[in-house]
Amino acid sequence: MVDQSAEPPASDSDGSSAPPPPVEPLKLPTFEEMKAQDVFNNCAVKSIVSCVMGGGMGIFMGLLFGALDNPLNPDQMTVRQHFTHAAKQMGSKSLHMAKAFAVMGAIYSGTECIIEKARARHDMTNTMVAGCVTGGSLSAKAGPKAACVGCAGFAAFSVVVEKLFDRAA
Repeated sequence: MVDQSAEPPASDSDGSSAPPPPVEPLKLPTFEEMKAQDVFNNCAVKSIVSCVMGGGMGIFMGLLFGALDNPLNPDQMTVRQHFTHAAKQMGSKSLHMAKAFAVMGAIYSGTECIIEKARARHDMTNTMVAGCVTGGSLSAKAGPKAACVGCAGFAAFSVVVEKLFDRAA
């Protein structure tokens, strides 16, 4: 059964039953917020932050992969020797990977930032060129063929990651 005593909701002259939500005022950024934004929009700061973050990631990856490295003759080693070997491997891999990821992060983010500022737009071209410059510069010691392969590989990887996270949309 339907309750006949309930009154229908009041409606406005235009037929809507609820008043529109209030419009919130626009909040302008403070001077400190604008200064902080200016600092983090600087390409050198972005590059340094990426360098530090890449180094941290390299340390973590080095610890992980160093712990998984097996000694050559595990049957003849004591537990203490196993532990010492694992610690040395973790330390050396952490240092090596921290350097590699730090350089990679600094080159990539610095290049992308400079290209983005020069072109005044954020799109897939910036990502592709920054990846190419990073891959080419990291593999340049091995010769021009390796630099070309590194350029193409890192550019492709950068595009895939960009598509995956879809930052530009």
